[in-house]
Amino acid sequence: MKFHHANFVPMIVGEIKRFLRGSNSLRVSRSIRDTAYRVLKTRESIEAEHREASPAEIAARMNVAEREVVYALDAISDPVSLFDPVFNKAGDTLLLMDQIGDEKNTEENWTEHVALASALDTLGEREKSILFLRYYEGKTQTEISKSVGLSQAQVSRLEKNALKSVKNYIS
Repeated sequence: MKFHHANFVPMIVGEIKRFLRGSNSLRVSRSIRDTAYRVLKTRESIEAEHREASPAEIAARMNVAEREVVYALDAISDPVSLFDPVFNKAGDTLLLMDQIGDEKNTEENWTEHVALASALDTLGEREKSILFLRYYEGKTQTEISKSVGLSQAQVSRLEKNALKSVKNYIS
């Protein structure tokens, strides 16, 4: 039996297409895709009435939760890279990541962090240890007292004095 290359070409092309479809890094379930399709159709019908279609209005018309509408639309949207250019003029490229702010690491938060670190450096090792166990590890005063060999009342007093010291240093 002789095999002809022409017979295998459609099979190979089909396998390549299947692989490319299946190798997508984001898998969206059939039910979510169906919901997204219904959302798009509903949005289209609302916009045909010459109105802006809000997620709340789409959800109400479909009789589903608004979060389902938003989730379905997010699931089918194409992912973007932080390195995608959003503006390019005369060689000056502005990337998407240049347009995203960092709410956590603001200058004010950074300054407060430095001030807190400086204030903690003024404390003794025992006070630092108690504050670390209490506020970073979330231990109770009773748990701390057992681990450092002091009474709960002593731990409470040391913690109170350490916090007062830190507050006075920062103020």
